[in-house]
Amino acid sequence: MTTRSRSRFVRWGATAAALVALAISAFPDTRYLLRAAWAEGSILARRRSITDVIADPRTSEALRGKLGLVLAARRFAAESIGLDARNNFTMYTKLEHDTLVLVLAGARKDLLVPVTWWFPIVGQVPYKGFFDSARAVSAEQELQRSGYDTYLRPSPAFSTLGWFSDPVVSTTLEGDSSEIVETVIHELTHSTFYPPGQAVFSESFANFVGMHGASRFFLAHGDSAKSRRIEARWADEVVLGRFWEWLWAALDAAFRARPGESASAKAARLVARDSIYRAARDSLSHSLPRRLTTIPQDALAHIRLDNAVLFARIVYASGLGRFDVVLAGSGGNLARAVARVIAIGRGRPGDPLGAVRVAATPRESSRTESRK
Repeated sequence: MTTRSRSRFVRWGATAAALVALAISAFPDTRYLLRAAWAEGSILARRRSITDVIADPRTSEALRGKLGLVLAARRFAAESIGLDARNNFTMYTKLEHDTLVLVLAGARKDLLVPVTWWFPIVGQVPYKGFFDSARAVSAEQELQRSGYDTYLRPSPAFSTLGWFSDPVVSTTLEGDSSEIVETVIHELTHSTFYPPGQAVFSESFANFVGMHGASRFFLAHGDSAKSRRIEARWADEVVLGRFWEWLWAALDAAFRARPGESASAKAARLVARDSIYRAARDSLSHSLPRRLTTIPQDALAHIRLDNAVLFARIVYASGLGRFDVVLAGSGGNLARAVARVIAIGRGRPGDPLGAVRVAATPRESSRTESRK
């Protein structure tokens, strides 16, 4: 065993030991976390320095270019946006398969109540990741047998929120250059600020920073066309976000108007749900496409609609326009906007998204002044 191999083995052992300790001491589902710790420890143990991979003559030109893009994106995130890059995305891990992790979401059919899981560090979250596809499918089927809506999807990247030096994995590099830069900045946003139990705020905030950051990255590197395309896609994301929030509010109102756990109350909620989803389907198929420029109509028409899918969408699409208001109030300076959102979130850790909404809403006095 070479010195470098022994060093990697020691680092992997320390990582695995730390995660095992967390599993035993803090998490009731120890077997799940142990399996996740082993899988993640294996990914971390097989990391190679990106600079070494780029210098390796066996590395393809395509891979060199993408890894160089990763280093440039993390440097931009740290220097121009103010994110805490630490040693994240300085390493590379080639996976043996084309899916990094499968993410499971579940929800009651007749109420906006998600299935949640508690994890060390991140707290309560409405999704659960699986490195093993068979276990992911089995967990989804178990939820379905219990009567829940379910949504299982792949994710090409992950973050340990700064606890370990996250590598870029080969699945992340399967995207185009825009997606790679967005992902790097998105994940570095998580490692910079992730209030426990606030997945909706954290994912929506990282979505905002990732896309605006990628736009500014390409503009700084002379590709204004790609920057404009990303901004156009972000504008579509904001429109879609408002649609998901409208759908959430409509369902919530309908469910609250039919309270109770009796069979008749549940049946009435399901009838109302079906009606609302039919209206939403009509919007996705007809009116919404006319307001979008980067998302094909066919893609919208084939979006699945149920409560689990809605939860998965709303996690990444809540308050997007409010973040834009903060950005505008920061003079369009993304670093200043990011710092302001983090300060706002830290001021109300139990409801950071609500705090951003309040901060981004003009006060009545301001409205009065504007009318004078």
